[in-house]
Amino acid sequence: MFKTLITPDQLVGILDSDKLVIVDCRFSLADTFAGQEAYQEAHLPNAVYAHLDEDLSGEIIPGTTGRHPLPKVDTFSKQLSRWGIDADTQVVCYDDKGGAIASRLWWMLQWLGHEKVAVLEGGIQAWQAQNHPLTDEITQATARQFKANPQKGIVVDATFVEKAIESEEYLILDARAAERYRGEHEPIDPIAGHIATAISAPFTENWDKDKNFLSKKELQNRFEKLLDGQSPESCIVYCGSGVTACHNILAMRHAGMEMPILYAGSWSDWITKEGRKVVTS
Repeated sequence: MFKTLITPDQLVGILDSDKLVIVDCRFSLADTFAGQEAYQEAHLPNAVYAHLDEDLSGEIIPGTTGRHPLPKVDTFSKQLSRWGIDADTQVVCYDDKGGAIASRLWWMLQWLGHEKVAVLEGGIQAWQAQNHPLTDEITQATARQFKANPQKGIVVDATFVEKAIESEEYLILDARAAERYRGEHEPIDPIAGHIATAISAPFTENWDKDKNFLSKKELQNRFEKLLDGQSPESCIVYCGSGVTACHNILAMRHAGMEMPILYAGSWSDWITKEGRKVVTS
């Protein structure tokens, strides 16, 4: 069973398994159709496609939710069933951004109690570089029955974070780029800055130069330094909309650390209500 990362060679070894579902998570904020178009042109054998906006997010309510709110459990469970995922399925998800999008699906399955899920190390680029096959055949998945078992304590809302700010019990990590954290550059959301008391922890620092995850030891050292004695279970991770924060969570779990907490609404949700504590420099 693969629970965090899987290499291309490891995936090749189980490619013929009837207990395997591969999910292509490629997506671009700049062009929300680009990932699906790329999937239609070429993808891993038997892969299905997951659209970040349509499949991995719920309804956006302007002024109330962030940009990628979590879908309802029942709605997402039905989608997982359509993809052919049940309790016995090994899920492998990939993208072309070093796991930045695929880690969202990885986390969502963890959230619903499915541990048999891993992100493809190096994404589709590593798969191609090792001369493994691609196809343009669109997979017709055989539906199975996914039964959700939502895990308690691993996801929180803004009200929880408001209280956490006032408590020494919790540490808050911001997974966005450092310049966005500092409020120097905000290309997406209408307000720049970060949540009060949060520490900058860009998810891109989980990579090496080829956008492969650092070694388990390197990741452990990174997050132990950031946590500075705080337990992972009392660490709240956020980003712009609850997507790339999952990359930090995956990195921590791959390093052997316990599951931290996701503020799923993240910055785009935090700034929907006036009066929430924001630091702009």
